[in-house]
Amino acid sequence: MNEPFPPAWVQDAIFYEIFPERFYNGDPTNDPPGTHRWGGLPTRDNFFGGDLQGILDKLSYLQNLGVNALYLTPVFKARTNHKYDTCDYLAIDPTFGSLDLLRELVAEAHLRGIRIVLDGVFNHCGDGFWAFRDVCQWGAESPYADWFIVDSFPIQQTPPNYQTCGGVGYLPKLNADNPAVRDYLLHVATYWLQEAGIDGWRLDVPWKVSPDFWRAFRRAVKAVNPEAYIVGEIWRDSRPWLQGDTFDAVMNYRLRDYVLDFCVRDAMDAEDFDFELTQLRQDQGDTVTFNLNLLSSHDTARILTVCGGDVERVILTLVFQFTYLGAPMIYYGDEVGMEGDNDPLCRGTMVWDEDRWDRQLNETYRRLIQIRRQHPALRQGAFETLRVFNAVYAYRRYNEQDDVVIVLNPRQARSELAIPLGYSPQVSERWRDLLGGGTYLVQQGSLRINELGAPSALVLSPENRIDIE
Repeated sequence: MNEPFPPAWVQDAIFYEIFPERFYNGDPTNDPPGTHRWGGLPTRDNFFGGDLQGILDKLSYLQNLGVNALYLTPVFKARTNHKYDTCDYLAIDPTFGSLDLLRELVAEAHLRGIRIVLDGVFNHCGDGFWAFRDVCQWGAESPYADWFIVDSFPIQQTPPNYQTCGGVGYLPKLNADNPAVRDYLLHVATYWLQEAGIDGWRLDVPWKVSPDFWRAFRRAVKAVNPEAYIVGEIWRDSRPWLQGDTFDAVMNYRLRDYVLDFCVRDAMDAEDFDFELTQLRQDQGDTVTFNLNLLSSHDTARILTVCGGDVERVILTLVFQFTYLGAPMIYYGDEVGMEGDNDPLCRGTMVWDEDRWDRQLNETYRRLIQIRRQHPALRQGAFETLRVFNAVYAYRRYNEQDDVVIVLNPRQARSELAIPLGYSPQVSERWRDLLGGGTYLVQQGSLRINELGAPSALVLSPENRIDIE
């Protein structure tokens, strides 16, 4: 039997990652004890009261922004603010809401054309997980003793005498090679598809779990919903996970590194950048248009912080993110200019006071989302490098109906620049910059750019093109 191909809807998706505890407090009655005032300094341990009702309340904002897919970090019962220490995989954390509320959120999102992907933490659980608590109480006599990888009994948490995630005692590793554990986790995977109607799973630290488990996971998920999206958190080589038998796609952290090196850190010239992109496309093969392309996440510094507050550098990275192969993912708050270094500072509360928004960044996000949604070539079109010259990188996205040329320049300003189109365009001799509004002529098969500032980017389309909604 052929493995299901990645779901087609992902190619048209613009994802938005939400860390629920920090997005919006829609129901103060379920706040955990000691909840801090919204807007305070985030730490590893404090709570601000964000919940599922808050996401539901802000669906209009998300719809207006133009996103059509949400990735929520864990929502299941846990003790921490990040919820990567699951205590009950079959229950929504009570500080977030309930199963009925998740159902309502998914249903309302679907009515608005927005899909929802949940975060699955199946390598490890929290030390409050019922099976681990049983082992703590009964030791080797517990029926769940072999659900974990224990060196000796009784359980000792400091230092842990059992396998953990990252050596952290409150994150005991699950023994996914145990058939009982595997059956339980596969039940969890299908339960939320069936009971809440979610649209897929983002999988945490999947390299720590046997590929055999992920093959079984894929079969179980796709049997319930062939259109469910399965995306793995992969930071390095993605090839083992993109063979069609485990994941549909990966979080494209490797691409993020290349973008930052070229657009922000000045650690690559355009020639290097093109080489690395070419190699990455070869490695990812047919899945390249389904990967999750990110600039920030809950595990990284925010893009504005990485750029040292330089908005023009951020815009350069955004232009690439929204015009390259793959589904762009916005980390909540980046679109209004939130800043923050690595965890926990990147997990601040969402800024809802519009007077504190960076208007230039916000308008750029909205415009790029609109451009991507209007141009099918940017979602499903082919890719071609047009020119690589020192720091100037130009490429084309195209299909039979649509043509877009992108020019990136992170360093010195240029003048009298020619971008060879590689074909004789019959559509238009005049091209318009969809971001800045300027027009550029085609002469002798090349787009002529008299002045190209730095850092800067152009997104060019033939003037007589008819936008496709």
